[in-house]
Amino acid sequence: MTTDPLTVHVLVEGRVQGVGYRAWCVGEAEMRGLSGWVRNLRSGSVEAVITGPSDTVVDMIDALWRGPSFARVSSVKDLEPVPPESGPFAVRDTG
Repeated sequence: MTTDPLTVHVLVEGRVQGVGYRAWCVGEAEMRGLSGWVRNLRSGSVEAVITGPSDTVVDMIDALWRGPSFARVSSVKDLEPVPPESGPFAVRDTG
């Protein structure tokens, strides 16, 4: 088990808008005690920044592949590194 802090910046592609993906993501992150944010992008993808213990962040990334029941995730891509987030996980405005 690795608990060193980890921050990831990811792009989730597929059928991830209009299926409750952001609300699901917030619930999953809160359940794991993670910080960060999630938002829709005009491209139809979802962007997220997730901060927490590395083993928990990796578990969350695995969960992002599943998503809520009506989502169909085709990829979860790493984006450029960003500073760690703190505080509650939140939904941000569309980017």
